Amino acid sequence: MKAASINTFGAPEVSAIGEHRLRAPGPTEVTVRVAAAGVNPLDLKIIAGYMQQVFPIEFPYVPGTDFSGVVESAGAQVTNVKPGDRVIGRTAPSAGGAFAQTLVISADDVCLIPADMSAEQAAALPTAFGTASQALFDVGQLTRGQRVLIHAAAGGVGSMAVQLAHQAGAYIVATASHQNIDLVTSLGADQVIDYRTQDFTNTRDIDLVLDTVGGDTLTRSWSVLRAGGRIATLVEFGIKPTNGHLGQFVFFASATPFLSHAIRLFQAGHLQISIDSIFPLDEAQSALEKVATGHARGKVLIRVSS
Repeated sequence: MKAASINTFGAPEVSAIGEHRLRAPGPTEVTVRVAAAGVNPLDLKIIAGYMQQVFPIEFPYVPGTDFSGVVESAGAQVTNVKPGDRVIGRTAPSAGGAFAQTLVISADDVCLIPADMSAEQAAALPTAFGTASQALFDVGQLTRGQRVLIHAAAGGVGSMAVQLAHQAGAYIVATASHQNIDLVTSLGADQVIDYRTQDFTNTRDIDLVLDTVGGDTLTRSWSVLRAGGRIATLVEFGIKPTNGHLGQFVFFASATPFLSHAIRLFQAGHLQISIDSIFPLDEAQSALEKVATGHARGKVLIRVSS
Protein backbone atom coordinates (compact mmCIF):
# COMPACT_ATOMS: atom_id res chain seq x y z
CA MET A 1 0.00 0.00 0.00
CA LYS A 2 1.05 3.62 -0.48
CA ALA A 3 1.95 5.62 2.62
CA ALA A 4 3.95 8.58 3.87
CA SER A 5 6.70 7.25 6.11
CA ILE A 6 9.92 8.27 7.82
CA ASN A 7 13.18 6.38 8.37
CA THR A 8 14.92 9.02 10.45
CA PHE A 9 13.99 11.89 12.75
CA GLY A 10 13.90 15.42 11.44
CA ALA A 11 11.77 18.13 9.82
CA PRO A 12 8.72 17.40 7.64
CA GLU A 13 10.92 16.82 4.61
CA VAL A 14 12.16 13.51 6.05
CA SER A 15 8.75 12.06 5.17
CA ALA A 16 8.53 10.30 1.83
CA ILE A 17 5.77 8.64 -0.15
CA GLY A 18 6.32 4.99 -0.99
CA GLU A 19 5.13 1.44 -0.51
CA HIS A 20 4.64 0.25 3.05
CA ARG A 21 3.79 -3.21 4.29
CA LEU A 22 0.65 -3.50 6.42
CA ARG A 23 0.70 -5.89 9.37
CA ALA A 24 -1.92 -8.63 9.62
CA PRO A 25 -4.94 -7.78 11.81
CA GLY A 26 -5.80 -9.78 14.93
CA PRO A 27 -9.18 -11.25 15.91
CA THR A 28 -10.29 -8.05 17.72
CA GLU A 29 -9.01 -5.65 15.05
CA VAL A 30 -10.30 -4.13 11.84
CA THR A 31 -8.61 -3.12 8.62
CA VAL A 32 -9.70 0.34 7.49
CA ARG A 33 -9.34 1.90 4.05
CA VAL A 34 -8.40 5.44 5.02
CA ALA A 35 -10.44 8.25 3.46
CA ALA A 36 -8.93 11.22 5.30
CA ALA A 37 -6.37 11.88 8.03
CA GLY A 38 -6.00 14.79 10.41
CA VAL A 39 -2.58 16.42 10.87
CA ASN A 40 -1.62 17.45 14.41
CA PRO A 41 1.31 19.23 16.08
CA LEU A 42 2.02 15.92 17.82
CA ASP A 43 2.86 14.41 14.43
CA LEU A 44 5.59 17.02 13.98
CA LYS A 45 7.01 16.31 17.44
CA ILE A 46 7.11 12.57 16.82
CA ILE A 47 8.78 13.06 13.42
CA ALA A 48 11.35 15.36 15.04
CA GLY A 49 12.16 12.73 17.69
CA TYR A 50 10.99 14.88 20.60
CA MET A 51 8.47 12.32 21.84
CA GLN A 52 10.61 9.20 21.80
CA GLN A 53 10.61 8.79 25.58
CA VAL A 54 6.82 9.18 25.74
CA PHE A 55 5.68 7.63 22.46
CA PRO A 56 8.58 5.49 21.21
CA ILE A 57 8.44 4.58 17.52
CA GLU A 58 10.31 2.19 15.27
CA PHE A 59 11.39 2.87 11.68
CA PRO A 60 9.92 2.81 9.15
CA TYR A 61 7.15 4.79 10.81
CA VAL A 62 3.96 6.04 9.16
CA PRO A 63 2.86 9.27 10.90
CA GLY A 64 -0.70 10.25 11.71
CA THR A 65 -3.17 9.23 14.38
CA ASP A 66 -6.54 10.74 13.38
CA PHE A 67 -8.45 9.14 10.53
CA SER A 68 -11.76 8.36 8.93
CA GLY A 69 -12.43 5.59 6.47
CA VAL A 70 -14.31 2.42 5.57
CA VAL A 71 -13.91 -0.95 7.26
CA GLU A 72 -12.46 -3.44 4.79
CA SER A 73 -12.27 -6.47 7.07
CA ALA A 74 -13.07 -7.33 10.66
CA GLY A 75 -11.59 -9.97 12.97
CA ALA A 76 -13.64 -12.93 14.11
CA GLN A 77 -14.29 -11.40 17.54
CA VAL A 78 -15.38 -7.97 16.29
CA THR A 79 -19.05 -7.19 16.90
CA ASN A 80 -19.40 -3.40 16.87
CA VAL A 81 -18.59 -2.76 13.19
CA LYS A 82 -18.61 -4.70 9.92
CA PRO A 83 -17.06 -4.38 6.45
CA GLY A 84 -18.50 -1.42 4.60
CA ASP A 85 -19.09 0.70 7.69
CA ARG A 86 -17.79 4.28 7.71
CA VAL A 87 -15.72 4.85 10.84
CA ILE A 88 -13.64 7.40 12.70
CA GLY A 89 -10.78 6.70 15.09
CA ARG A 90 -7.39 7.57 16.51
CA THR A 91 -4.42 5.22 16.55
CA ALA A 92 -1.92 5.12 19.40
CA PRO A 93 0.81 7.69 18.68
CA SER A 94 3.54 5.03 18.85
CA ALA A 95 1.68 3.05 16.19
CA GLY A 96 0.75 5.93 13.89
CA GLY A 97 -0.41 4.76 10.48
CA ALA A 98 -3.04 7.31 9.42
CA PHE A 99 -1.03 8.80 6.53
CA ALA A 100 -1.58 5.65 4.50
CA GLN A 101 -4.13 4.02 2.25
CA THR A 102 -4.94 1.35 4.84
CA LEU A 103 -4.42 0.83 8.57
CA VAL A 104 -5.11 -1.76 11.26
CA ILE A 105 -6.63 -0.79 14.61
CA SER A 106 -8.56 -2.31 17.50
CA ALA A 107 -12.29 -2.34 16.77
CA ASP A 108 -12.85 -0.83 20.21
CA ASP A 109 -11.09 2.34 19.04
CA VAL A 110 -13.39 3.16 16.13
CA CYS A 111 -16.83 4.76 16.07
CA LEU A 112 -19.45 4.82 13.32
CA ILE A 113 -19.71 8.01 11.27
CA PRO A 114 -23.24 9.35 10.66
CA ALA A 115 -24.41 9.87 7.10
CA ASP A 116 -24.48 13.67 7.49
CA MET A 117 -20.78 13.89 8.42
CA SER A 118 -18.16 13.95 5.69
CA ALA A 119 -14.95 11.93 5.87
CA GLU A 120 -12.99 15.16 6.18
CA GLN A 121 -15.12 16.49 9.02
CA ALA A 122 -14.74 13.19 10.85
CA ALA A 123 -10.96 13.08 10.48
CA ALA A 124 -10.74 16.57 11.96
CA LEU A 125 -12.32 15.51 15.24
CA PRO A 126 -10.40 12.94 17.32
CA THR A 127 -7.38 14.78 18.70
CA ALA A 128 -8.77 18.32 18.50
CA PHE A 129 -12.08 17.59 20.20
CA GLY A 130 -10.68 15.10 22.71
CA THR A 131 -7.78 17.33 23.74
CA ALA A 132 -10.02 20.38 24.13
CA SER A 133 -12.48 18.44 26.26
CA GLN A 134 -9.80 16.90 28.46
CA ALA A 135 -7.98 20.20 28.89
CA LEU A 136 -11.08 22.19 29.83
CA PHE A 137 -12.95 19.77 32.04
CA ASP A 138 -10.62 17.02 33.28
CA VAL A 139 -7.47 19.09 33.81
CA GLY A 140 -8.98 22.57 33.94
CA GLN A 141 -12.10 21.67 35.95
CA LEU A 142 -14.00 24.44 34.15
CA THR A 143 -17.52 25.11 35.43
CA ARG A 144 -20.41 27.42 34.51
CA GLY A 145 -19.76 31.09 35.15
CA GLN A 146 -15.95 30.80 35.25
CA ARG A 147 -13.63 32.85 33.02
CA VAL A 148 -11.37 31.00 30.60
CA LEU A 149 -8.61 32.37 28.35
CA ILE A 150 -8.08 30.24 25.24
CA HIS A 151 -4.93 30.90 23.23
CA ALA A 152 -4.82 30.34 19.45
CA ALA A 153 -8.59 30.02 19.46
CA ALA A 154 -8.88 29.65 15.68
CA GLY A 155 -6.70 26.55 15.61
CA GLY A 156 -7.80 22.93 15.70
CA VAL A 157 -7.91 22.52 19.47
CA GLY A 158 -8.73 26.15 20.15
CA SER A 159 -11.79 26.22 17.91
CA MET A 160 -13.18 23.13 19.63
CA ALA A 161 -12.36 24.53 23.09
CA VAL A 162 -14.24 27.77 22.44
CA GLN A 163 -17.38 25.88 21.49
CA LEU A 164 -17.19 23.47 24.43
CA ALA A 165 -16.53 26.26 26.93
CA HIS A 166 -19.42 28.26 25.51
CA GLN A 167 -21.77 25.30 25.85
CA ALA A 168 -20.59 24.86 29.45
CA GLY A 169 -21.61 28.42 30.30
CA ALA A 170 -18.13 29.89 30.75
CA TYR A 171 -17.09 33.45 29.88
CA ILE A 172 -14.54 33.10 27.09
CA VAL A 173 -11.61 35.40 26.37
CA ALA A 174 -9.78 34.21 23.26
CA THR A 175 -6.64 35.20 21.40
CA ALA A 176 -6.50 35.09 17.61
CA SER A 177 -5.16 37.06 14.67
CA HIS A 178 -7.25 39.92 13.29
CA GLN A 179 -8.51 37.91 10.30
CA ASN A 180 -9.86 35.21 12.61
CA ILE A 181 -11.76 37.40 15.07
CA ASP A 182 -15.11 36.93 13.31
CA LEU A 183 -14.66 33.15 13.21
CA VAL A 184 -13.78 32.88 16.90
CA THR A 185 -16.67 35.17 17.86
CA SER A 186 -19.07 33.01 15.86
CA LEU A 187 -17.86 29.95 17.78
CA GLY A 188 -18.92 31.53 21.08
CA ALA A 189 -16.09 33.73 22.37
CA ASP A 190 -17.24 36.68 24.46
CA GLN A 191 -14.06 38.69 23.92
CA VAL A 192 -11.39 38.20 21.24
CA ILE A 193 -7.93 39.72 21.59
CA ASP A 194 -5.80 40.30 18.49
CA TYR A 195 -2.53 38.88 19.80
CA ARG A 196 -0.51 40.82 17.24
CA THR A 197 -1.70 44.28 18.31
CA GLN A 198 -3.20 43.83 21.79
CA ASP A 199 -1.73 42.64 25.09
CA PHE A 200 -3.72 39.78 26.57
CA THR A 201 -2.10 40.34 29.97
CA ASN A 202 -4.42 43.31 30.45
CA THR A 203 -7.07 40.68 31.15
CA ARG A 204 -7.61 39.75 34.79
CA ASP A 205 -9.44 37.28 37.06
CA ILE A 206 -9.13 34.30 34.73
CA ASP A 207 -9.99 30.93 36.28
CA LEU A 208 -8.37 28.82 33.56
CA VAL A 209 -5.88 29.41 30.77
CA LEU A 210 -5.76 26.89 27.93
CA ASP A 211 -2.23 27.22 26.58
CA THR A 212 -1.70 25.86 23.07
CA VAL A 213 1.35 28.01 22.31
CA GLY A 214 3.93 27.73 25.10
CA GLY A 215 7.06 29.85 25.41
CA ASP A 216 6.56 33.52 26.20
CA THR A 217 2.80 33.19 25.87
CA LEU A 218 2.75 30.61 28.64
CA THR A 219 5.10 32.64 30.84
CA ARG A 220 2.96 35.75 30.54
CA SER A 221 -0.26 33.86 31.13
CA TRP A 222 0.37 33.37 34.84
CA SER A 223 -0.29 37.07 35.45
CA VAL A 224 -3.92 36.94 34.29
CA LEU A 225 -5.02 34.25 36.75
CA ARG A 226 -7.14 34.94 39.79
CA ALA A 227 -6.18 33.39 43.14
CA GLY A 228 -6.48 29.63 42.76
CA GLY A 229 -6.54 29.82 38.97
CA ARG A 230 -4.78 27.26 36.80
CA ILE A 231 -3.14 26.70 33.44
CA ALA A 232 -3.71 23.64 31.29
CA THR A 233 -0.91 23.48 28.72
CA LEU A 234 -0.56 21.32 25.63
CA VAL A 235 3.07 22.33 25.19
CA GLU A 236 5.12 22.46 28.38
CA PHE A 237 5.76 19.02 29.91
CA GLY A 238 7.58 20.40 32.93
CA ILE A 239 5.09 23.06 33.96
CA LYS A 240 5.11 23.72 37.71
CA PRO A 241 2.89 25.69 40.11
CA THR A 242 3.78 29.38 40.11
CA ASN A 243 2.89 31.99 42.74
CA GLY A 244 0.18 29.78 44.16
CA HIS A 245 -1.36 29.03 40.77
CA LEU A 246 -1.68 25.49 39.45
CA GLY A 247 -0.27 24.29 36.16
CA GLN A 248 -0.68 20.92 34.49
CA PHE A 249 0.33 19.35 31.18
CA VAL A 250 -2.53 17.79 29.23
CA PHE A 251 -1.41 14.26 28.42
CA PHE A 252 -3.89 13.18 25.78
CA ALA A 253 -3.77 9.44 25.18
CA SER A 254 -7.08 8.21 23.75
CA ALA A 255 -9.83 9.87 21.74
CA THR A 256 -12.21 6.94 22.05
CA PRO A 257 -14.09 8.19 25.16
CA PHE A 258 -14.86 11.50 23.42
CA LEU A 259 -15.89 10.47 19.90
CA SER A 260 -19.53 9.58 20.56
CA HIS A 261 -20.07 12.92 22.34
CA ALA A 262 -18.48 14.82 19.47
CA ILE A 263 -20.72 13.12 16.94
CA ARG A 264 -23.86 13.80 19.00
CA LEU A 265 -22.99 17.49 19.21
CA PHE A 266 -22.35 17.64 15.47
CA GLN A 267 -25.65 15.99 14.63
CA ALA A 268 -27.48 18.36 16.96
CA GLY A 269 -25.94 21.34 15.17
CA HIS A 270 -23.87 22.35 18.18
CA LEU A 271 -20.38 21.67 16.80
CA GLN A 272 -18.77 23.56 13.94
CA ILE A 273 -15.77 21.82 12.39
CA SER A 274 -13.32 24.33 10.90
CA ILE A 275 -11.07 23.03 8.13
CA ASP A 276 -8.09 25.09 7.02
CA SER A 277 -6.89 23.06 4.05
CA ILE A 278 -6.88 19.59 2.52
CA PHE A 279 -3.84 18.03 0.85
CA PRO A 280 -3.60 14.81 -1.18
CA LEU A 281 -1.54 11.98 0.31
CA ASP A 282 1.28 12.70 -2.15
CA GLU A 283 1.62 16.13 -0.51
CA ALA A 284 1.75 14.94 3.09
CA GLN A 285 4.96 16.90 3.59
CA SER A 286 3.18 20.13 2.63
CA ALA A 287 0.40 19.34 5.08
CA LEU A 288 2.94 18.90 7.87
CA GLU A 289 4.67 22.13 6.90
CA LYS A 290 1.34 23.97 7.03
CA VAL A 291 0.76 22.80 10.61
CA ALA A 292 4.34 23.73 11.48
CA THR A 293 3.60 27.39 10.70
CA GLY A 294 1.27 27.50 13.70
CA HIS A 295 -1.22 29.62 11.78
CA ALA A 296 -3.76 27.10 10.50
CA ARG A 297 -7.40 28.22 10.74
CA GLY A 298 -8.94 25.01 12.02
CA LYS A 299 -7.67 21.60 10.95
CA VAL A 300 -5.23 20.64 8.23
CA LEU A 301 -6.21 17.36 6.58
CA ILE A 302 -4.87 14.80 4.16
CA ARG A 303 -7.35 13.26 1.72
CA VAL A 304 -6.27 9.69 1.05
CA SER A 305 -9.18 8.25 -0.93
CA SER A 306 -12.68 9.26 -1.98
